[in-house]
Amino acid sequence: MLRRFLHSDAFRAPQFAAAALLLAYLLQCVWLVRVQTLHASAPDSDQDLRIYQGLEQWQRGVIAGTPESLRSEAVTGVPSAGRAGHLRVRDGYDQDRSPLYYLVAAAPLLLHPGSWLPESLQPLLASSPYLFFGVMLGASLWYVARRLYSNAGGYVALALYCFSPAMIVNAAGTQSMGELGAVWGAFGAIFTAIAVAHTLYAPREVVLWNWRRILLLGLSLALAAGNQFSLAVLALVILPLMFWVAPVRPRSVLAIWTAAIAAALLLLFAAYFFEPGLFWHAMLHARWMNFEPAAFSMSVSYRNAVQTLFSNSPPLMLALPVALVVYFGWKRARYFGNTAPLLIAALALILALAAPNFPGRGFHLTMLVFLFVFVAGVFADLLETQQRLLVTAGLCGLLSAAAILNLGQLARLK
Repeated sequence: MLRRFLHSDAFRAPQFAAAALLLAYLLQCVWLVRVQTLHASAPDSDQDLRIYQGLEQWQRGVIAGTPESLRSEAVTGVPSAGRAGHLRVRDGYDQDRSPLYYLVAAAPLLLHPGSWLPESLQPLLASSPYLFFGVMLGASLWYVARRLYSNAGGYVALALYCFSPAMIVNAAGTQSMGELGAVWGAFGAIFTAIAVAHTLYAPREVVLWNWRRILLLGLSLALAAGNQFSLAVLALVILPLMFWVAPVRPRSVLAIWTAAIAAALLLLFAAYFFEPGLFWHAMLHARWMNFEPAAFSMSVSYRNAVQTLFSNSPPLMLALPVALVVYFGWKRARYFGNTAPLLIAALALILALAAPNFPGRGFHLTMLVFLFVFVAGVFADLLETQQRLLVTAGLCGLLSAAAILNLGQLARLK
């Protein structure tokens, strides 16, 4: 079996190159975890709070994010993230996140690392869920971009991702809100919906034949909404997207969408340990939409969005304007593979602008990932033109400079 794997077509030079980039990404994240651990003067309250509540649920059955778990600092002994505005509570319920958010954070600590793991490595274990999400999101990004735009598009998207400060900081976990799980779920929901819609052109029984993709779509939606309730809006977004891809079988689209929603709800129900009363009240108290119309009339909202975007990924300062000019000025670039990620990025930007006071960054990070796909698609199209040598030189210079800049910034943190 090992010989067949090593000699198969599934793992060749492109996969090795992608694995090397992902390894570089992981090493940057691990380095940042180490630096933050050495320089931390006090434990991070956000991470401590979600780990504490997650362990309470795993070990004692106290459902995280509910009145029984959200007690005062005096009772828990854990610094209250709510005092910093990071936890919005109404009637004792977390308005923004389900217990899944807390269960994932605490899962590695169930191994009782104090008995077998050196103390210096315990912060790395605590950050392992976010490192996993970061690597898997990068792998998913490369897979999708490569399928859409060939190897060149996959490399561009993955290079933008692996040297993005935002993606590294959020995977490091110790000083972040731990939202890469939500972003991975959002990314998976969109492209799994597109993939399953494409299969509807084959004359097969819809739901039974697609059960694996339906479960994957349900898992993606549960991961996105479970880590940030307001990302549940993607459940409404994927339906017209699937109709767009497969207009020939609307009933089949609706059947698959309904089955995926049911699977997502079942997974969220499981995160509440199948407590129907708590689940129902938590859903009633959840803030499914953060929308402040006044934010659209304030110029500071747009300045902050632009600054956040380019600080999260400096190469986009040059690459995104070029990609937009090419997309709107060149008919060949305006096809579904480029249009869909641009529309999703625009929607995420609108939702981010409409929620300026929301402490999470799920919308910003989701926008960033889909912009990586869009930019990769446009530049992959340019690489097929007569100016491919010039485009290649420009891309290599830009991505190399971004990598050197990012590595230099990390090195200065030691």
